[in-house]
Amino acid sequence: MAKDFFSEDERQQIVEAIKKAELNTSGEIRVHLDKKCDEDVLDRAAFWFEKLKMHKTEQRNSVLFYLAYEDRKFAVLGDAGINQKVPDDFWNAIKDQMLSAFKEGKFAEGLADGIIASGEQLKAHFPYQSDDVNELSDDISFGS
Repeated sequence: MAKDFFSEDERQQIVEAIKKAELNTSGEIRVHLDKKCDEDVLDRAAFWFEKLKMHKTEQRNSVLFYLAYEDRKFAVLGDAGINQKVPDDFWNAIKDQMLSAFKEGKFAEGLADGIIASGEQLKAHFPYQSDDVNELSDDISFGS
């Protein structure tokens, strides 16, 4: 099961990265893990993006890190609000950074690094507001 892919410490590392990345921004970050992905990885990530209601944030500034570990597929998907602000190659640069850790089998570390990097962009474009509400869960979601 996807839930068993990360150890408890690795899960904690990822959730802490999300909390740290969201500390200075109104943006939202989620991580979703599947065992397999039998379709285009961006289509699958978009499916989970909608299912997790990530498109419902007030400023449309959420980011999904999607990983299908058995098929070695992953995607980083930003909502319309953030995509209008970040450079065109931003998500690919994040993915490249993550891929080098993934190639060493360091999946939790790669995700955490990508999350922190995306948090920096979110902070630059969507600074924390005093009335900010955590609109989405920081917990990792799991598919099959």
